[in-house]
Amino acid sequence: MEWLSWFDARDYEFARQVLQRGTAALYLVAFLSTMNQFPALLGERGLLPVPAFLDMARRLARPTLFRWYYSDALLGWVCWTGIGVAALLVIGLPQTGPPWLPMLAFLILWFLYMSIVNVGQTFYGFGWEILLLEAGFTVAFLGSDQTPPPTTILILIVWLVFRLEFGAGMIKIRGGREWRDMTAMFYHHETQPMPGPLSRQAHLLPRPLHKVEVAGNHFAQLVVPFFLFAPQPLAGIAAGIIIATQLWLVGTGNFAWLNWAAIILAFAAVSDPLAHAVFPFIPLDWHPGADTPVWWLAVVVLVTVVLLALSYQPLLNLFSSRQLMNASFNRWRLVNAYGAFGTVTKQRIEIVVEGTLAEEPDAADEHWREYGFKGKPGEVRRLPRQWAPYHLRLDWLMWFLPLRTVHEDWFYAFLDKLLEADKPTLGLLRHDPFDGERPRWVRARSYLYRFASRAEFRETGERWVRVWLYDAIGPVGLNPRRRFLS
Repeated sequence: MEWLSWFDARDYEFARQVLQRGTAALYLVAFLSTMNQFPALLGERGLLPVPAFLDMARRLARPTLFRWYYSDALLGWVCWTGIGVAALLVIGLPQTGPPWLPMLAFLILWFLYMSIVNVGQTFYGFGWEILLLEAGFTVAFLGSDQTPPPTTILILIVWLVFRLEFGAGMIKIRGGREWRDMTAMFYHHETQPMPGPLSRQAHLLPRPLHKVEVAGNHFAQLVVPFFLFAPQPLAGIAAGIIIATQLWLVGTGNFAWLNWAAIILAFAAVSDPLAHAVFPFIPLDWHPGADTPVWWLAVVVLVTVVLLALSYQPLLNLFSSRQLMNASFNRWRLVNAYGAFGTVTKQRIEIVVEGTLAEEPDAADEHWREYGFKGKPGEVRRLPRQWAPYHLRLDWLMWFLPLRTVHEDWFYAFLDKLLEADKPTLGLLRHDPFDGERPRWVRARSYLYRFASRAEFRETGERWVRVWLYDAIGPVGLNPRRRFLS
């Protein structure tokens, strides 16, 4: 039907390939991360057990497969199913069938992961969780290789990128003064939750370059997103700028799959001719010649109308003086509000956890030994690792402790597990100083961390300089709630 030709975005097949396979790859990482960490954090014997959470929240408003029953075995089946379906989408197998087949596959991923997020409590309270859910649901309606990509779904994905970028930009402008006086990057690389191997080098760049970083960020988040809706090649150029800035963030930090999701979703604005002009090996003639079936058009139009209706509150939020950050406006986690780092921490405070085998603890005792975490800074000579898009949830929550309070239920439970030498909990760590033996006491100490200068590093070989501030908790013995020394 000629009058429906606008619906078929035949010049966006490369975009669809990136969107479907890339989003599926992120789901694979998310399910793998969950399988490896969820039982120790939230399982039957975890720090915040899901069964106890469900007992207190039987009227849980948000949908989850675990509403009436949870077990670590069931979680394992959910994760393996998610990994399997995501892997099939990555290699493109469901996309070779009718359009309902990849739709069903993505909706399975969406529902299974939403089931996890909705019982994940504080360990799943990050903005990139709802970003992945919204992306998975929207990408589900891109169709298959048998039909052209739907224009309306590509526009909705561009709208998602706009909210992600512009929302983050507005949060910053409304947030800390450091974003307005251009000094935010004087601190960010050093104080971000989980530095990467290049973070120290980025921090040591000259301060004028840090101001250029801030200016570039404001341009990329407050100006460029509007051009995503422009005709080609402006939309593709805007997407390229967003991709470039996100790659810089990938190289200088560890933000789970947040940056990778932004990169993948930005390809919704990249047409085949533009992609071919930049990378000639990308073909121009791979879009299907078949027309869109009427039934599939009806499904996509219905979904488009629903998502547009759900966009009302997020649109108002973008321009509200009380803008919400990383918030959902409906129980299905669709069409959300995003944003991050409205303020930048000026100093890095780290909670260092230590244990001892001594009968009675002595603050000055040299027998205190430090537990090593996989991602968060600890040992001063250790080069930070690159973990993203993999998400180390315990390490991220450790970063929030000094900003809020160390007296969190999950942290006391964590100390208990260390005192028990609990194997699943120790598996979350890089280094157990007691090799599986139970310590008699543990404590949490507060340190001020900063990156060593080049001169300091040449002299000492230490990448961090740290100064003890005070003992935040402890020494504590089993159970920290019942037995502690101040």
